Formats: sequence, structure tokens, C-alpha cells
Amino acid sequence: MLLNRGVFLDLGSVDNDDLDLRPLSRLLPDWQWHEQTSPSERAARLAQADVAVSNKVVLDRNTLQAAPNLKLIAVAATGTNNIDLEAAREHGIMVCNSRDYATEAVTQHTLALILNLITGQVFYRDRVQAGDWGRARHFSLFDRPIRQLSGLNLGIIGHGVLGKSVAERARCLGLNILVSERKGHKPRGDHHAFDDVVAHADVISIHCPLTEETRGLFDRRVMQRMKPGAVLINTARGGIVDEVDLAACLRAGVIGGAGIDVLSVEPPPSDHPLLATDIPNLILTPHNAWATRSARQALVMQLAKIIHAFERDQPINRVA
Repeated sequence: MLLNRGVFLDLGSVDNDDLDLRPLSRLLPDWQWHEQTSPSERAARLAQADVAVSNKVVLDRNTLQAAPNLKLIAVAATGTNNIDLEAAREHGIMVCNSRDYATEAVTQHTLALILNLITGQVFYRDRVQAGDWGRARHFSLFDRPIRQLSGLNLGIIGHGVLGKSVAERARCLGLNILVSERKGHKPRGDHHAFDDVVAHADVISIHCPLTEETRGLFDRRVMQRMKPGAVLINTARGGIVDEVDLAACLRAGVIGGAGIDVLSVEPPPSDHPLLATDIPNLILTPHNAWATRSARQALVMQLAKIIHAFERDQPINRVA
């Protein structure tokens, strides 16, 4: 299929001027690159486009109706909740997403959060900067618990590509892996009941998608069933963890800590419950677990493959 014009609606969400965009630029004779696109700009920018690349720009029914030439939406992410897939099908617009480009990046970020929470070193860094080491009575400061990973139980919630990658690397650190079945479902194979994983895990790492089934999965009731010293890691999707309940449970010492890379609203408002400065044992990172340069370049390469495959009438990663 002959394609002429492509538009990348939010290139700034992927590129810090450090990526090679030639794999994309050489595919089509005409490209328009936009750092970001506001709702009022969508229609004009898509009016003549054959291909749209979008990470987080919402492409709803009205927007798609105003894009008569649009044939392909290449999503610069795995999630497609910002695309009206039903409307895309009705208008003959194919939607393809990007997959597994950031596995190594998210795996290392997950392990970094686990290590920092279990050893407490990020908090010791703050103590050193505050002068506490200089005032210590002895040569070493270790009045906050420092635990060893070896022999602890790691609960994996979501055993897809990312969950399996984290489990594989975690085994090398001596962790025992408990793979959770979906909540309320009978365990299959080597999976364990969700409630059993929650009760026995020293670390729980979330790698499942956000669905109606998983929304609010980790609320106050579930966290109260976790071990008192257990830590909760979420590098998957905001909304799987109830953020108000998490803040309350951390303040009350119900769980030992949390490492969170994703929130239900991004970027978060200034009054977001997890931005409060009095929450102990929380490491909050700005949804950048995926964002190594290698992962972002791999994403560009995959977007190029998606467009090239569509041109050859051999689509890949099709979701609509």
C-alpha cells in the first residue's frame, strides 16, 4: 500500500534529541514531527496524514472521523486505551501497538526499586546528606534495617514477558519466586493462589495490565493481608494500586515500603496523595522505568517495522 504522509503527534514523549529517527523518516516521503499535540491541534495535524504515530495523544471517535486519509495508527506504546479501537475499525483504520521493547529496562528498574527498599540505601543517602553519619557514635550507620534478598519470597503479579524477565533475574539474587494466579481463579501449573502470594511474599512486583479486573487490585484490604515488612513494587500501570490506600498503609506501617513508577494520573497534580512529603518508605519514580536510550531506540525501530509491514500488507502487532 502506498503511503505518503506520516505524523508523529508526541515525539517529545519518546525522544530527548538523542535518538536516530532515520528508520522512520526514510519510510515515507513526508513526515511531520510534533513535540506534543493538544486536543485542539489533533484534527488539523491528522487531516492529510496516511499514518499517525501516537504515544499518549487521545485519538477518539471525533478525531478519527476528521482524518479521512488515515490508514494506520502506530502506537508508540503497548497500551491502546487512548485509541477508540471500535471507531478505528469502523473507519477502516488499522491500529498496531509496540511490544516488548523495554523489557530489559523495566526489569532493571524493578530490581533497582527492590534493592533500594530492601537495603534502605536510598534512605541512608538522605541520612548522610543530612549529616547523621558525621554525628554517629561509631564508624557505621545501620539503625534502619538492612535485609538480604537471598531467601526472601518474590510474588509476581502478571507472568507475561516482563514478569518472567523479573523472575529470571531475581532468581539469580537468591529470591524464591511465587507466581500468582489471577485473583479469584484456580491456580494453574506452577502458579499460586493470589491470596497465598499476598500472604507469603516479602516482595510483590506487579506486571499485569490495567483492566476492570485489576483496577484497584491492591487496596487497603489486600495490603493488610501482606507481611508487615513486605514491599510493593508497581512498574505496570497506575490504577492497579489504590493510591490513597497505599499512602495510608505506609503511614501506618501496614507494609514495609513501596516502589512506584506509575500513577493513575500522569503527570500527577500537586495534591496527589503519593506526593505528600510525610509518607515513609516510599520511592516514587516518574514513569521512566522504560526510558533507557536503548529501549527508546528499539521502540523507533519497531515503529518502522510496523509501518513497513503495513505497506507490504503483512501487518504485525495488530490490535484493531
